[in-house]
Amino acid sequence: MASRFQEASLVTSPSYPNAVAWSSENLIAVAAGHLVIIVNPALPAGPRGLITISDAEPYQIGRVRSQDLLTGGLLPSSLKRERHPCARSLSWSDIGMSPNYGCLLAVCTAEGRVKLYRPPYSDFCAEWIEIVDVSKMLYENLSSTNFGESNSPSTSSSKVLEIEVYKQASNGQDCHSLPKAPKNFSEEISPETYVSREALLSSLSVAWSSLLNFSFGSSYENMLRFSLLAIGSKSGCVSIWKVHAPECYHIERSDVSPIVELTAIIQAHSSWVSTMSWGISGCDSSNPQVVLVTRSCDGNNVYFFPMCSTLSDILIRNRLSIAPVISELIVIETILNFDYDPFCSFAVVAVNPVQVSTLSFVVSNHYNAMHLAIGKGSGSFEVLKYELSTGKIEQIVSINAHNHVVTGLAWSYDGRCLFSCSQDNYVRNWILCENTISEVPIPANTPGLSSTTDFPDDFLSCLGVALSPGNLAVALVRSFNVELLNPMYQARSQKAAVEFLWNGAQQSGESEDSSEMVTEAILGFSKNEFAYWETNILWSLKEFKDLNKSLVLWDMIAAMLAFKQSMPEFVELVLTKWLSVSYLGFHADIFMEDLVPKISKRFSAVPSRLLHILNVISRRVMLSELKTEEVNRKLQGQRTNNEDEIDLWLKLLEESERELRERLVGLSFSAYLIAESSQGTVSPSTWNWRPAGLAQLQQWVEINHDIVPSQLETLSSEVKSSLIR
Repeated sequence: MASRFQEASLVTSPSYPNAVAWSSENLIAVAAGHLVIIVNPALPAGPRGLITISDAEPYQIGRVRSQDLLTGGLLPSSLKRERHPCARSLSWSDIGMSPNYGCLLAVCTAEGRVKLYRPPYSDFCAEWIEIVDVSKMLYENLSSTNFGESNSPSTSSSKVLEIEVYKQASNGQDCHSLPKAPKNFSEEISPETYVSREALLSSLSVAWSSLLNFSFGSSYENMLRFSLLAIGSKSGCVSIWKVHAPECYHIERSDVSPIVELTAIIQAHSSWVSTMSWGISGCDSSNPQVVLVTRSCDGNNVYFFPMCSTLSDILIRNRLSIAPVISELIVIETILNFDYDPFCSFAVVAVNPVQVSTLSFVVSNHYNAMHLAIGKGSGSFEVLKYELSTGKIEQIVSINAHNHVVTGLAWSYDGRCLFSCSQDNYVRNWILCENTISEVPIPANTPGLSSTTDFPDDFLSCLGVALSPGNLAVALVRSFNVELLNPMYQARSQKAAVEFLWNGAQQSGESEDSSEMVTEAILGFSKNEFAYWETNILWSLKEFKDLNKSLVLWDMIAAMLAFKQSMPEFVELVLTKWLSVSYLGFHADIFMEDLVPKISKRFSAVPSRLLHILNVISRRVMLSELKTEEVNRKLQGQRTNNEDEIDLWLKLLEESERELRERLVGLSFSAYLIAESSQGTVSPSTWNWRPAGLAQLQQWVEINHDIVPSQLETLSSEVKSSLIR
């Protein structure tokens, strides 16, 4: 097993699989019993966020006779009030969904309630803020439509209930045994009806889609930005919610909640929906393919819900119906009825009827396909392949991986690698090549020093695995065997832990030979391990060129810093290759002192994101021995003559920051001039950005008039003339 490089102890222990989730803004959430603990991997022993799961009031769904409490499946409903509050399922939204441009966290409890939380804005507050109670909204909607019940209910194996949009919910009341009926549910109902209604309201799993953007016209005013939240229930239904992204971001207003709309309720399964996952193909940004995969606890079916060009119609109209099922073979197709006749389908793939515990879904641009890994209660997992071009679904592999239930699956590196963990406390690493999968050892060596804290290793089970945004680090959540811990010093405060392992030496099957300067004798690493580290760091850097990917570089920076302590030449080798490929367009095997002048001349043609990445690496890695004020002082000209290597990176940093500053000043001037010329013809609500500090920007142009481009001086003069008028 690989050596962990850091860890974070937990005061409570997880109770369900998939207990850990890593957000795109580099926060880790752990469902640990009655708490959800939010950890920053950059400071695992530092301040933490917290969500306390409280008792939930039962909903008013009808009245049953006292003599029926032990019939019709009502016994579990009567006894479940004894359950302690517990977090069951977690899912992070994409970055940009929170009012402060962060992520929202959806939490599903063991009592079946789903709520959305945002981070606190106060530095002295650890408790995250509840902003939406989705379960109350679902209850309000279902009660208004009599829970979709009719005299002759449909027996179709797949349907979508027509719904209305509700943005408020009512409070429930409790009684001695079962909930009292509200005024609109004061009638006496059968035990079967009560169980059916309760199952609709009992949520089991949650899953966020990526942030979706749809434009209706040429104006930004018609841009729709939202994410989809899928919630699976005990009834086999999946409710789809559209959560709008904020129109503007701030950290002052704490009472703003997002607009949340119920879009559809899909009867996907006949049993509990135990786990779900979203996938989105970015191969065509104008027409993305969004797919929801659901899995029932009985393991009978896997449902794929691809939504292509019709997605905007589905979500804007908020009305959706599905025609009767045409076939019940391997693939079941249905037709969605809209104002016109677009087609969409979902597929049902029959698999072995074994209880499903977890799944992981990834879009693999490398294979032009979507890969779905399905973990089971038997300890095995399967991998399905969904081809984007043809819509074909096939099972490509089935592996008996563990002796106990699979509790976590996570894809890495574009779907080429897979981590699996189990209640048997084992974590395994797999490589997917075409239609075969094979196990490879988890790299034992780690850059820098591994964890040296006094931390016990008496683990009992592993209940989740998650990958960092750059795929270079792995987080595992494990429960301790409390009976083996010191009852005074450990067992009281350490019930579980999050372990962090490096994933940079992961064999992805596509590594290139490293430079001859890397030998097998260094740091205990083999030459192949260095080659894999180099390939994977470059892969991660390349992925961040995508503007839709959050610029979170923690794992990359931490890995480079660890290597720099013991082998700085390896870091320079990797960065030299990245700079030459990204800035020159080809790999130039030249020294850093020859490369810097070449790429400095091309800064004006380089995307701003690449310049930002270069600045972060320069300050946090290559100039890490200097404090921020020292770097700034040296950039102002206070340098020495015996710091050749530092001077090279200072020169790069100075040139790139000046280029970014010129772009910012130019954009600010242009935005001001456009806004001024549009006054009287465009509503102020459509002005998306009004720059501040124009006087300071003009002063900066005047001070640096000998180096700034002439176009910038022209814009500054136009702004000055406009201000005078």
